[in-house]
Amino acid sequence: MAITKERKREIINDYTQWMKNSRALIITEYKGLPMKELDTLRARMRENGGEYHVVKNTLGKLAFEQAGLKMPEGLFEGTTAIGFAFEDAPSVAKMISEYARTSDFLKIKGGYLGDRVITAQDVKDLAELPPLPVMRARILGVIMAPASQIARTIAEPARMIAAVVKAYVDKENAPAETAA
Repeated sequence: MAITKERKREIINDYTQWMKNSRALIITEYKGLPMKELDTLRARMRENGGEYHVVKNTLGKLAFEQAGLKMPEGLFEGTTAIGFAFEDAPSVAKMISEYARTSDFLKIKGGYLGDRVITAQDVKDLAELPPLPVMRARILGVIMAPASQIARTIAEPARMIAAVVKAYVDKENAPAETAA
């Protein structure tokens, strides 16, 4: 079934918008992937803040040009599908990498992280990063550590004075010892 020129323009515009709104693009080959597995993969991608779409190579190339991304060699050969990471690039990369590792039908070709071209190995390395909430917690811990230490250092003299005053009060309130 032929696609009209107007529909092709709409598809290219959709791809372009997704590319511009994505933190990462993961380009895969999906040769022989059963439709049921493709639907499962798409559902898991949505759960991870992304989308996974089969892309017609010629329209994908045009969308890359329109988005201002350079076209690496070999990415749009054979069957092509793109994972768009709108929220958390490492979790989307992890999900696709795990799926590719367990499936004979899916192969990672490469992609983009921001506007930087990444290889299939880079996608696997990205998948090894912890999810975004864990990274945020780690960064917050690093930022908070010096502040906590400063607060303890500032409070220490006051704590020492309070301990001396308490010891003095305890000494004054202690019953006098009787001589035996």
